[in-house]
Order: sequence, then C-alpha cells, then structure tokens
Amino acid sequence: MLNLNPKKRIEINEKDFTSFSKVDLRNFVRVFGFIVSAIFLVAVIFLFLPWTQNIRANGVVTTFEPDKRPQTINSVIPGKIEKWYVIEGDYVKKGDTIVFISEIKQDYFNPDILNNYKLQIQSKEESIKSYNEKINALENQYSALMNNQKLKLEQNLNKVKQNKLKVNSDSMDLVAEKINFSIAKERFERMEKLYEKGLKSQTEFESRKLSLQSTQAKLISAENKLMSSVNELINSEIEYNSIKNDYADKLAKVQSDKYSAMSAKFDTEVEINKLKNQLSNISVRSGYYYITAPQEGYITRTIKSGIGEVIKEGAELVSIMPVDYNLLVELYIDPLDLPLIVKNQHVRLIFDGWPSIVFSGWPNSSVGTFGGTVYAFDNFISSNGKYRVLIIPDDHEVNWPEQLRVGSGAVGMMLLNDVPVWYELWRQVNGFPPDFYTTNMSIDKKIKSEIKVKK
Repeated sequence: MLNLNPKKRIEINEKDFTSFSKVDLRNFVRVFGFIVSAIFLVAVIFLFLPWTQNIRANGVVTTFEPDKRPQTINSVIPGKIEKWYVIEGDYVKKGDTIVFISEIKQDYFNPDILNNYKLQIQSKEESIKSYNEKINALENQYSALMNNQKLKLEQNLNKVKQNKLKVNSDSMDLVAEKINFSIAKERFERMEKLYEKGLKSQTEFESRKLSLQSTQAKLISAENKLMSSVNELINSEIEYNSIKNDYADKLAKVQSDKYSAMSAKFDTEVEINKLKNQLSNISVRSGYYYITAPQEGYITRTIKSGIGEVIKEGAELVSIMPVDYNLLVELYIDPLDLPLIVKNQHVRLIFDGWPSIVFSGWPNSSVGTFGGTVYAFDNFISSNGKYRVLIIPDDHEVNWPEQLRVGSGAVGMMLLNDVPVWYELWRQVNGFPPDFYTTNMSIDKKIKSEIKVKK
C-alpha cells in the first residue's frame, strides 16, 4: 500500500532518479526565454529592413503591332465551301490559298455573265455613237435653218421696204391729185358763175365739168392705189412675222430633238457606267472565291468545317497567328494606383509556365521573373473598371522566353519607393496608397515643369 499520510513526509533525492532530470522545467524556461528573445530581436531587425513598394496586377501577353496579333480570316461574300487547302497547324505565306468557295446567289450563276455584260456595254457604246451622229445632224439642220431664216427675212425685209416706198409714192400721187381736184373744182365753180352770167358758152361749161370729173376720178384712183399699197405693205410685214415665227418653230423643234438626243445619250452613258460598275464588281467578286492568307503565319483553328457548308457574308473561317511579332504585356491596374504609374517605370513580370520564386518586397532576390518597363497607359477606363498599362521588355534585363506566346497569362509588379518594413506594415494597416515614385531626376524635373505650365 502507498504511504499517503500527509503528516509523514519522506525526503527523496532527485539525483537518484533520471526521470526528474528529464522533466526539469528550469532548463525549458531558460531555452524558451532565449528563443522568444531571439525571435523578438529578429522581428525588430526585420522591421527596419528595406521594403520595395510595388503594385501587383494581372494581365496577358499580346503584340506591339495591331496587325501582328491573332486574327480571323473572313469571307467577303456568301458562298458554299468547296475545297480546303490547309489544316490546323499549317504554315502559310501571304497569298496562299486557304479555302475555295462557290457562288450561291442566283444573280451570278451564269458562267458567261462577264461576257454578257461586256456585250451590253459594247451595244450601249454603239448607241452613244448613234446619238452623237444624230446630235451632229440636228446641229447641221439647225445651222441650215438659221441661214434660210436669215435669207428669207432679208428677202421679205426688202419687199417691206419696197412697199413702204410704194406707199410713199402713192401718197405723193394722192396729194397731187387732191391739188389737181381742188384746182379743177375752183375752175369749174368760176366757169359755172360765168356761164350763169352768159359770159361763157355751154360747150366750155360742159368741157370744164368733164375736166372736173376726170380729175375726181384720178383722185379716187390715187386713193385706191394708195390703199392697195398700204395693204401690200401690211401683208409684207405680216409675212415677215410669219416667216420669223415659222422658222422659230422649226428651230425650236430641232433644238428639242437635239436635247432629247443628248438626254438619251446621257442616260445611255449612265447605263454604261452602271454596267461597267457591275462588271467590275463581278470581276472583283470572282476573285473572292479563293480565300487567301493576308500575311505569313500559322493556321491555329478552322472555325468552319466540312464540304458543302453554306457560309454568310463576313463569316469567320479560320484564325491565323502571324510569325513575326514583338511581344508586350498589358496589365490592368486599379484606378487608385494610376497616379503612381509613369513612363519608363521598371516592372518585374511573372509568366505562366515559367517557375518562379517571388519575394514581393525584395524583387532583386526573386527568381524566375523578367524585367520590363512601362511603355504607355490608357487615359480612359476599360470595360472591366481598370486602367490598362502596356509593358515592353527591358533592354538591360534578360530577354523574355522565346517560347512565350500571345495570350499567355502574366503577373506584373510595378516597383515603387524603398521604405522600411514597419512603414509598409503601418501603411497596409491604415489602407494608405504607396508612395509616389519617379525613376530618375529627368522624369521628376519633367513632372515639375508640367505642374508649372499648368499653373
């Protein structure tokens, strides 16, 4: 039985038992205190180590030139796939045939459509020649009518002048006959008075009376002659106007026929231009039956497949990746970090597929990263709510891997200011942004000069 009496105390020598030496707490307390002190000292020293602030952003690998990026080859016209000349992964040169398509629109089914359009154009051109000849004939006819009108009018004008002279002459004859009649009347009246007084004989009286009647007859004849001359003058003037109007109608008709021929000619020229345009379109359209490679590259994927498949206008057929291209990385950063980005700023990059050991605050100690510099950044926000930054290779760093391809993922660390670790922890806890950073004095001077200019 155990001796459990509390009044009786048994003294035990701990050195006689090895178990007591193994569970001695005094050594453990000393070791634990030493370890805690060492950790605290290391933590304090660690807080004063330099830390490189940086902005981490995700992105993808792309190309510098837009025409060197992956692209799809489209069909300009609708058609039916007849034959493929490539398979996925083939290397093609510029102008190599990729696929042949046939026509599906009934307007272009006729194999002799080009010859038909050429014949139509030739017929229309012959019509143009006929219209030109008709126009020339009408112009000659117009000139002839103008000459005839001139001659007729001159002839009739001479007749009018003659009638005017005749009217003047007959007017003078009438005036003379009036004077003769007046004289004869006075003589007759004197003779009548003398006859009544018996101073003249009846024979002389009757002779004087006959003379008066003869003079009166001549006066009436002169008046009739003048009236006839006036009528002839009026008729000649009416004939002059009639000739003028008649030729005006004829000339107007010739001009109308000429303008009609010119209008028909212009309409035919418009039709010729339309036919030529259609002929050119058909000729160009026939060149789109064979779809060729726009540049040198590799066929990465055939979007359409099979034989006899109908494709629409602008349909994507294959995608091609150009051979010769210059790589760059596009990163997307938060709007809060945009003011911290400047051109030529140094960046460390991590590419998908290349192993790396990254120390965020000590980029120079990281392994597997590649160098780059900021080439440009957008001044407008992207659809994902971030700003795009373009990174190009750093000439003073190791070249980017040759096996790197467009579309690969990338992570970028844009290096900022060097600060102590305790400052970085304090900044992170308070949610403050990183310190503003410039790569060299020239950039700093440039920024200051821009600020002065804005002021």
